[in-house]
Amino acid sequence: MSQNEVARRRSPRIAVIGAGPGGLATAVALDRAGFHDYTLYEKAGGVGGTWYHNRYPGCACDVASTLYSFSFEPKHDWKRPFGSQSEILEYMEGVASKYGILPHCRFDSEVRKLEWNEPRACWQLTLGSGETAEAEIVVSALGMFNDLAWPELPGRDAFVGVSFHSARWNWSHDLTGRRVGVIGSAASAVQFVPEIVKQAAHVTLFQRTANWVLPKQDTPYTEAEIAAHCADPGLFAKERAENYRFLDDLMTMSNPELLAKMGDDGRRALEVVRDPAVREKLRPTHPYGCKRPLLSNDYYPAFNRPNLELVTESIAHITPGGVVTQDGRERAFDTLIYATGFATTKYLSALDVRGRDGRSIEEAWNDGAIAYLGITTAGFPNLFMLYGPNTNNGSILEMIESQVAHVTAQLRRITDEGLAWVDVKPAAMQRYNDELQRQIARIEVWQASCNGYYRAPSGRIVTQWPGSMSGFKAQAQTIDRDAFEVARA
Repeated sequence: MSQNEVARRRSPRIAVIGAGPGGLATAVALDRAGFHDYTLYEKAGGVGGTWYHNRYPGCACDVASTLYSFSFEPKHDWKRPFGSQSEILEYMEGVASKYGILPHCRFDSEVRKLEWNEPRACWQLTLGSGETAEAEIVVSALGMFNDLAWPELPGRDAFVGVSFHSARWNWSHDLTGRRVGVIGSAASAVQFVPEIVKQAAHVTLFQRTANWVLPKQDTPYTEAEIAAHCADPGLFAKERAENYRFLDDLMTMSNPELLAKMGDDGRRALEVVRDPAVREKLRPTHPYGCKRPLLSNDYYPAFNRPNLELVTESIAHITPGGVVTQDGRERAFDTLIYATGFATTKYLSALDVRGRDGRSIEEAWNDGAIAYLGITTAGFPNLFMLYGPNTNNGSILEMIESQVAHVTAQLRRITDEGLAWVDVKPAAMQRYNDELQRQIARIEVWQASCNGYYRAPSGRIVTQWPGSMSGFKAQAQTIDRDAFEVARA
């Protein structure tokens, strides 16, 4: 290895894929740890990730605001207990500006391919423009909510009206007086359907599975309350700690009394729907926690409006003018909105990634995404993931900060010990995931059938962390040196 290459190892080039929350947290941690040669490659035109792209009416967070700011940059002046998309995006933009991250960002620069160069011990990145770049270290901050999921419905491309995905909202299309069909009834639909029924002539919501939708304690803060939070950060810290303890307990899905209470809250919320037939169609048949829990104060009341129809008959096909259900009935629409979420189980396999010996990550994950601590996958040296396999639970910002701390510790090891690369051992990764799946199997509500996004096609749950946020942090903060193989520079 040349002297230049040895020097490069001491100050490695770091490529961060994505400028959402994970990318921003990584950038701040890198600067603080003395790693300044990094670039954030972002396919969008600005920072924010999912909060940049998702701009549908009513878009908001379902994690309490106090838990949705970074520990290194607490936001005391939230306008309400659950932040809106616009306020969260403004916060992320503020973090990028305050911490000097923007000069490191390359916007409109989508990474399409990653290929490990074994002789040179570095990654080659290929961008959508065809341009290439090199980096000794890659941190993927793609997360789960990256690739849009589209339903495989016959005739979908034949529709002659306006159609779009809720995650890429078409704001140039005025819904006033329109007949709108909404396909999908989970997180985004629960938020935007109550908004668009105020504007559209008629909305038909096609529901495959009823979801648990609980009340949202989201009364906007008064000016006096905001001022108090800003004047006394202790009030914010106290509220944050209370929300942390509640969420840390709830999201393990192992507290039967708490789960029963949440189910009771959901059933009571449903009683606002006046039509008993509609109310029964909206009643979940799976246990609370089987799918992603949802929050809304407006969703159920919206079904009391005469211009909102709920259809539970499955869709047969799309026609140029509407939707035909299995009973043979066609409903005419001039607008179709697909609220069908994301391909949540793909993670880094959304890109063409080739590791050691040219092996693709898609092949490595043929049974579903798998990673040690959700961060590293065997056969892909110096490649770290944030919000990777089996790390979804609680507040993702809390989980990301734990992951970033682990990645930063790995980088310190690489530079302090003069390593060319680190790679998790296959056996260590498998042992970790065998135990992980045993823990998942003990969570009863996740074993029910409910058409959720947690499982890969193989049936293995690849998205959820089965423990608490504090439990994950404890595991991630220590590097088990025996779990990794290394190569000297």
